[in-house]
Amino acid sequence: MIRNLNQVTFQGFGTVPPERSQNAKGFDKSAAATVPLSQAEAVIWQAAVDTWVANGNGSSILSVSADGESYLDFYLDKPVRIKAGVYFSISPFTGPADALLYSAQPPEPRGTRSADSLRVDRQLQVEGIYTFFYQEKEQGFLFPGESHPMAELTYVDQGALHSVADGQDLLLKQGDLVIYGPNQWHMQYADIGVAPRFVTMSFATQGTDLIPLLNRKFSAPQKVVSLLQTMLHEQERMDAYSGDIILCQLNLLLLLLMREITSPTGGKLQTANSVHSENEIIRQAQQFISSHIREKLSVPLVARQVDVSPSYLTALFHKNLQISPGEYIRRIKLQESKQMIRENNLNFTEIAAELQYSTVHHFSRQFKEKFGITPTEYAKSVR
Repeated sequence: MIRNLNQVTFQGFGTVPPERSQNAKGFDKSAAATVPLSQAEAVIWQAAVDTWVANGNGSSILSVSADGESYLDFYLDKPVRIKAGVYFSISPFTGPADALLYSAQPPEPRGTRSADSLRVDRQLQVEGIYTFFYQEKEQGFLFPGESHPMAELTYVDQGALHSVADGQDLLLKQGDLVIYGPNQWHMQYADIGVAPRFVTMSFATQGTDLIPLLNRKFSAPQKVVSLLQTMLHEQERMDAYSGDIILCQLNLLLLLLMREITSPTGGKLQTANSVHSENEIIRQAQQFISSHIREKLSVPLVARQVDVSPSYLTALFHKNLQISPGEYIRRIKLQESKQMIRENNLNFTEIAAELQYSTVHHFSRQFKEKFGITPTEYAKSVR
């Protein structure tokens, strides 16, 4: 981005004479060298001594750097004195241009840099939104899981919601937010007695990778909450401009989250290959369990499906989910049983048999231990 050139913005690189002065003291314009500027690339100089730079014909951009790596760009509309040691280059702004250089010792060439990188371009761009729902679910709802080519955002507006992806079961409470990546398998469920309300959006992006944001629980800052509220309002309004406004708001929301985790005070990102490998094993195990939940499952069977030993799978589940894979299977079977009870197509004996329980009494006992009420009491509460 091109900056305004003044003494404050240029601090650290040199001095800018007051604009009220007709002539910059120390700058001999008649003795200055005229330097043609290239549209393709700009010569990088390093000032050997204090060096005066001014615009000649046309309009030009002055780029300066303390280390020769990171540059700031200024609109060169007045003479400036660059202090010794500073790297600088000059590029035409629009059309042909030249610049004036004046110093007791010529600056030293240090290479070239592109002259077409002055414009600010998007680092992250939301290309499109596919779905945008405000969901109100019944108590103890279960979404068995899916993956799709789009990224997805879930924000809990009321209640609480379990988000399961990449080997983690995150409990999202009111005001929490999570993002799933393209083709990332995920499931969601609520505890007994909890009827969550939440926002879901599926979308596509380009540019900056979303990986640092995925499967992390964010306590949404107020700015993010306000953006979501604006998007919901625009969805209700839905005039000719609402779609573009929603896209822009989502883009800003993602950028704010990215800044939060990449700032010095943000959370540490888990990028080690070993962590990724462990999460992938757990994700595959969870996905297999979810898609075969009405079959007879065991820890050795699941371990074989993900090509690890039962003991290693158990260690991974304890490390990442704080439960055993056997307990996880039991939890998902009981969540599935709640869905089957709500559907009201089978009696309790049939549900127990469908989920591979040895007896209906065994099923009822585990249901009561997990949820604090019997299957009969739960059925009455949802019908």
